[in-house]
Amino acid sequence: MQTIELGTSGLTFADVHAVARGDAKVEISKSALGAMEVTRAHIESLAAADEPVYGISTGFGALAQRHIPIEDRVQLQKSLIRSHAAGMGDPVEREVVRAMMLLRLRTMCSGQTGVRPVLAQTYAQILNAGITPRVLEFGSLGCSGDLAPLSHCAMVAMGEGRAFGPDGVERPVAELLATAGIEPVELREKEGLALINGTDGMLGMLILAIADFEMILNQGDIIAAMSIEGQMGTDRVFRPELHEGLRPHPGQATSAANMFAALQGSEIVASHRHGDGVVQDAYSLRCAPQVAGAARDTLAHAKLVAERELAAIIDNPVVLESGEVSSNGNFHGAPIALVLDFLAIAAADVGSISERRTDRFLDVSRNRGLPAFLANDPGVDSGLMIAQYTQAALVSENKRLANPASVDSIPSSAMQEDHVSMGWHAARKLRKALDNLRRVISIELVAAARAVDLRAPLQPSPLTGELISTLREKVPGPGPDRDLSEELETAYRILLRQK
Repeated sequence: MQTIELGTSGLTFADVHAVARGDAKVEISKSALGAMEVTRAHIESLAAADEPVYGISTGFGALAQRHIPIEDRVQLQKSLIRSHAAGMGDPVEREVVRAMMLLRLRTMCSGQTGVRPVLAQTYAQILNAGITPRVLEFGSLGCSGDLAPLSHCAMVAMGEGRAFGPDGVERPVAELLATAGIEPVELREKEGLALINGTDGMLGMLILAIADFEMILNQGDIIAAMSIEGQMGTDRVFRPELHEGLRPHPGQATSAANMFAALQGSEIVASHRHGDGVVQDAYSLRCAPQVAGAARDTLAHAKLVAERELAAIIDNPVVLESGEVSSNGNFHGAPIALVLDFLAIAAADVGSISERRTDRFLDVSRNRGLPAFLANDPGVDSGLMIAQYTQAALVSENKRLANPASVDSIPSSAMQEDHVSMGWHAARKLRKALDNLRRVISIELVAAARAVDLRAPLQPSPLTGELISTLREKVPGPGPDRDLSEELETAYRILLRQK
């Protein structure tokens, strides 16, 4: 089992994936434990002083003006977490919760939040035991941190709330912790706030989405090449000199290279290279790398933002290296929210052009000699007619999800928190949009593979042929109408397995 060491420096995307999706163990370095001890001493010194300090000896949010007596401060931290664990809706995915806890733990290990080492060690133990706090869909405005989601995680560290065991079954938190040999933590000054004042939910979902979108784009390039084969298109428009030299967008060059490579050795493409009378392919074929490439460049920008955020220390107040404890606004999720929305727009566009390629296969006026709707006996059979309806419905849904969340600020906390990012919601809808997009290209895969089969005895390229062979292990080729739903779902699962 892989182990990720958490020090005072940052994590990598691979580390987040290993813990969130691969159940890798986490271990806190001695240097991180030492750094936490040093800053904790500053916090305890400030807690004993007469001057009020936000998050240590005051209330929170709009109640920050109230000075809290020493004897009430442990209760203050408990009350903060209990009151902020106010989420509603369905539980979010296990991988999201694990990513979120890991990222909050990483911030603790920076030594700039002022928490005791025992708190970080408890989070590490919870992750290593495979215990997953029950975090709910609604409750974060993407500002002041992902407050409600992170509070539900903190509740479990306190021995309260609700959680799932490593088997995915919900059981009492006390029982789960006891089975794993984990002692609940009693929070002290500053610690409750340090557990919830971060962008960890937004960032975790962004990091996971980046990997998913990259995989979908790689799969989509091969499937687009298969569609070009099935529709007797040309590979000449994907030559490097038309992209790298003439329009140097890196993503476009990458997708064009992927498509050009995928079509090498195709008998279908070679069969009509000369003299077929078609001057130019339709935009959905010819411009495939321009659209996919724009999405790749958007993804590259999102990666840059995520890398910066992954290197950031998000807490309020934060303990500076000088020992000063300072309020700040770094918990605002705007940088993450904007790129999450940008990726949802890109996902909608990639799905839209995929659906247009599928639609061309079904129309006898545009599919270059294939049967209507790729049906076995058109009229008696309807072929893939309604599969395209399903694809169109998914594309339409993604257009709705492309509407940005980040422009919809709603004031909260008695107007103290009067501008919020809605980044959590941008992340939630992006996850849905990417799942929809994977379904869209799986339908294109089914249509393109059937069209290529109908071009026999001409053979596809080795690369597209390999994907068709994988599909045919579970999904049969052309023939009389049959129940399509399970076949489309199988194609989707084939792409999902490559995740």
